[in-house]
Amino acid sequence: MSPQTPAALSARETYGHQVLAALAQHRMATTSQLRALLATGGSRQALQRVMTPLRREELIASVTMPGTRGGGHAWYLTAEGARITRDWPELRGRPRYPVTGSTAASLRTAHTLTVVRTHLAFAHDARQRGDEHGFLDWTPEVAHQLSDGERLIADALLRYTVTQGEVRSKLRAFVEVDRATMSSERLASKLIEYARFRTYEPVQPGRRTANAAQAVTGPAWQRWYPRFPRVLFVLTGAGPRALANRISDLKAMTAEHPMVAAMARHVPVGAAVLEDLEEAGPRAPVWTRLGEHHGPCGWTEL
Repeated sequence: MSPQTPAALSARETYGHQVLAALAQHRMATTSQLRALLATGGSRQALQRVMTPLRREELIASVTMPGTRGGGHAWYLTAEGARITRDWPELRGRPRYPVTGSTAASLRTAHTLTVVRTHLAFAHDARQRGDEHGFLDWTPEVAHQLSDGERLIADALLRYTVTQGEVRSKLRAFVEVDRATMSSERLASKLIEYARFRTYEPVQPGRRTANAAQAVTGPAWQRWYPRFPRVLFVLTGAGPRALANRISDLKAMTAEHPMVAAMARHVPVGAAVLEDLEEAGPRAPVWTRLGEHHGPCGWTEL
């Protein structure tokens, strides 16, 4: 057998680097999801050739997904894999919530893989339309401080650039992925958290509450975003009627809660069913505006 060329070795190392970065970013993914995320055009066998040494070196591990025939696997970084990727330039500043053990992976498989499914719907649509969106433009579990020591944790932050000729529009969105595992009321209450974050103004360290008026530095979200991101709810895990009821409850919360209603007047807020995103694409008219009574639209038109 002839030795591999340096170019072939370099390509394999690059592919391996991308696999580790994708797992560091997304926490967990199946083999087919990794292929779709990286969109290299390589075969399943080519990906397996890259993953085999990563598994042998104990940088990645897997758990068997429940309810699958043939031993479907979800991959995640081991503690060593998380350690070596921690300071990679493309991953700096990312939230540190690695899944580094089989027990933790098993407990988080269903939700984590559903969040990856949601990302893949946006990523595939971006490729089809020629928009700019890479596998690192989706950051799971983004946390922001609220008052009284509370935190808002979004399932993901989406970064996306719409390209129309010479015009490029940069969009950001907080994404909440709901699998119908919590009550509809609790889901709707997430809107209150986003409304609170939009108005939250931290007090400068060392200032007394009595001097808060002089200490305010502006809304906290302006530290990270030029505009407050859209808020998108993606629903799955129930029948059509149940999902429609959950969307109705989100609309009711938007109409009835003063802070949420105020947010919806300035921030695009919408809800859609995951299966509709996968079938038609996120920019198809599958979204319900939560703050208005207009007809369905694409997420960029909310």
